[in-house]
Amino acid sequence: MLTSLSERSVIVTGASKGIGKGIASLFASKGAKVLLVARDLGQTESAAAEIRSAGGIASALAADVSNVEDTMRMAATATERHGGIDIVCCNAGIFPAARLGAMTGADWDQVLDVNLKGTFLTVTACLPALKARGKGRIIVTSSITGPITGYPGWSHYGASKAGQLGFVRTAAIELAPSNITVNAVLPGNILTDGIKILGDEYIRRMTAAIPQGRLGSVEDVAYAVLFLASDEAAFISGQTIVVDGGQVLPESQMALEDL
Repeated sequence: MLTSLSERSVIVTGASKGIGKGIASLFASKGAKVLLVARDLGQTESAAAEIRSAGGIASALAADVSNVEDTMRMAATATERHGGIDIVCCNAGIFPAARLGAMTGADWDQVLDVNLKGTFLTVTACLPALKARGKGRIIVTSSITGPITGYPGWSHYGASKAGQLGFVRTAAIELAPSNITVNAVLPGNILTDGIKILGDEYIRRMTAAIPQGRLGSVEDVAYAVLFLASDEAAFISGQTIVVDGGQVLPESQMALEDL
């Protein structure tokens, strides 16, 4: 059993739905005080209300992680509401599809601004409060797409997710003297609303590529994040945990057919 995270102050970006909402819900169920952050205030407040109805401590804030002022306001709000910051989950991300030749510079900039610069700005804004605690945890939601695999239409997304891991490794070195760890989780295909809208055929084909024979749940990712945020993970930094049911392991479809 992990050391209790009760009363820890947690920020989760991109928390209005999907993986972020799952992370926020799990931390709150363990007694943490959670600030849910996303651009859509209505959705974020609804997610926070669900957590409170289940007995958790949660509040919402509308903020754009690609905006310096918004991230500074986010850190100040968490400090004001919860007395400081202990854990930061950089989960906000977007993945609009656009293939090379059709992708514009604005398309590229939008994805890199939210996914990669947003990670940097979130961490930077929260650093003073994390250092004031004497220890801290930063967990980044990256992806298998980019660091390990590729997918047509997502070259900008893959670049942003691979870039996050470069950030994680150097940030882990720089923040080690402050007793702050920096790690990442790399989800595979997780059954979120974003995946559901891609249709049943997409889901069937993606499931067929996973040795465990199912898509992951948001809880599968959230528990990996919870471990990296724990006291027990204090000597783990600059590392990645792939959460994909073995999706990246087969060398070909034949490897799964031979099962």
